[in-house]
Amino acid sequence: MRKIYSLVLAMFILSSCGGDKKQQSLEAVIASQNLKQIRTKKSELDKKIQEISNEIKQLNRAIEKLDTLKKVPLVTAITIKTEVFNHYLELQGDVKTKQNVLIYPEMPGRLERVYVKKGQKVKKGQSLAKIDDGGMAQQVAQLEATTALAKTTYERQKRLWDEKIGSEIQFLQAETNFKSQTNALAQLKKQLDKTTIRAPFSGIIDDVIKDQGTVVAPGPSSEVFRIVNLANMFIEADVPETYISSITPGKTVAIEFPVLGKNLNTKVRQTGNFINPVNRTFKVEVGVPNKDRSIKPNLTARLQINDYTNPEAILIPQSIISENAEGKQYVYVIKNLKNDKGIAKQVVVKTGKSQGDIIEILEGVKVGDILIKAGARSVKDAQEIKISRK
Repeated sequence: MRKIYSLVLAMFILSSCGGDKKQQSLEAVIASQNLKQIRTKKSELDKKIQEISNEIKQLNRAIEKLDTLKKVPLVTAITIKTEVFNHYLELQGDVKTKQNVLIYPEMPGRLERVYVKKGQKVKKGQSLAKIDDGGMAQQVAQLEATTALAKTTYERQKRLWDEKIGSEIQFLQAETNFKSQTNALAQLKKQLDKTTIRAPFSGIIDDVIKDQGTVVAPGPSSEVFRIVNLANMFIEADVPETYISSITPGKTVAIEFPVLGKNLNTKVRQTGNFINPVNRTFKVEVGVPNKDRSIKPNLTARLQINDYTNPEAILIPQSIISENAEGKQYVYVIKNLKNDKGIAKQVVVKTGKSQGDIIEILEGVKVGDILIKAGARSVKDAQEIKISRK
């Protein structure tokens, strides 16, 4: 329409140059200040513009029919096929281990010996340090001797009693004394054993907190060692509650450790059964293989958890999808394709999940349909197009 008005304006200029009478007549109408005459003149001109516009349309239609070299939009195309679609939920989590503990003494006393150093590997039950027992070992030795005597006395009294020799009270006294000595010895040995600090599990001594010769005692500020097991690591992350039915134990997980430049694949080990009311999330645990011991507790990790898989999905680039005034998404399907020429048909589609620039199409198109890829945003519905093979 802009070209038509420009053409009309040019015709008026030419006509004004060719005849002063019409120009004077127009000026005379305006100068008359007669509203009725001005409106009449305007109506006459509007009618002429409409007539010229109709004539131009007729000429354009004739040109389209006769011009064999007219310009047709060049586009590229893709043919729809099905493929496996794995969608991943991207999260961030922290590396943890349930075997990362501080070791405290169970007995007060001076730290007599420290058998291990920082970074040393230890086995479960291995002696880590010895606390001065304050003579308890001698008490154990004395009690062992008296217990041995009590045992001998009891065994003799039992033989005599079995032969009906002696009194029952002597037998019972010997039996009671032996049991009492045995229990006391076991209790004292248990107390003596607490003077030796042992490894609760196999791992690495991450820190030796108290030096040899330091006086220690049971309590929150008397930790002696920190021991860590780097073999049984896991990542804990918060997952939005909307994924509670799609993220379950056994789901595959791709893990990236940005600091280490390391990637590995594993699976969801455990999912929580509690929804945090503050942020509406639940916990997941992802097991982490750590044979080289390079992964440390509290290390940050990026997770991609597979929450959806469609083995026969229709996938297209998101960039070829447009949206109309009603908020509906659509693509252009090429119809009547012949010799790389066809007609662009606008088709409304229903989309599913997306991953990067790829989006799943649930409804609207089918396998075998040819869609406009490059140039999709520059064509119109029912417009003729040509596929570029370059």
